[in-house]
Amino acid sequence: MSRAAPLLAVAGLSKSFGGVKAVDGIDFTLAAGELLALIGPNGAGKSTTFNMVNGQLRPDTGSIHLAGHEMIGLTPRAIWRRGVGRTFQIAATFASLTVVEKVQMALISADAKLYSMWRRARDYRRGDALELLEQVGMAAQADRPCSVLAYGDVKRVELAIAMANQPKLLLMDEPTAGMAPKERNELMALTKSLVVERGMAVLFTEHSMDVVFAYADRIIVLARGRLIAGGTPAAIRDDARVQEVYFGSGRTFEKTAPNDAAPPRIPP
Repeated sequence: MSRAAPLLAVAGLSKSFGGVKAVDGIDFTLAAGELLALIGPNGAGKSTTFNMVNGQLRPDTGSIHLAGHEMIGLTPRAIWRRGVGRTFQIAATFASLTVVEKVQMALISADAKLYSMWRRARDYRRGDALELLEQVGMAAQADRPCSVLAYGDVKRVELAIAMANQPKLLLMDEPTAGMAPKERNELMALTKSLVVERGMAVLFTEHSMDVVFAYADRIIVLARGRLIAGGTPAAIRDDARVQEVYFGSGRTFEKTAPNDAAPPRIPP
């Protein structure tokens, strides 16, 4: 039986800035129903790679295929409408909107609708917005102003917004940045359950290694713009080259579980 084609296929991807190669000919694939972590020390090229996949940067060379279709040259809005959602390292909301209104605005965008700034879209797909909030555990706070939410709840709302276009692929940039260990694990457990339920794929960057090793199905590692390793969390944990890039010594990653009270964190 032949293996199904990957949902996302990146090949020969490169990007330079002023003669400096931020990303140097990397290749990776991502299957539906899989969480793939992209890690590496500061300056490794993670953000550049992420922004090329999302259409914010155009690669110098290479290809990015989503479900067999080339994505290079498309705008971020066009990529969003092709079924790619995204969350950001620093979550932000419009303070003047309620939680449900914020998700409704994302549904309007996903449906390519236009509304006047002076016309409130309060009734537009409210039921669908509430369903998305239910999936991320925020339905009870639907009518609260975004301005009063705790940071962990803002992250949950951001996830609901990213799901508004029913994405095939979800890009998550430092999804647990600024969150306490309990909040980190709750958010990633929620993400994992959505991946399984919806059969979508997730590519995420993350500095918290407890999150990476507990929830990623596979990990790819960048260093100085090049892909130096890829494999299961167990294989990456024991990879000597990865250990050298992160620590420059004989230290090793500690084994962690999702419910560890004080998980270790690799220094930036």
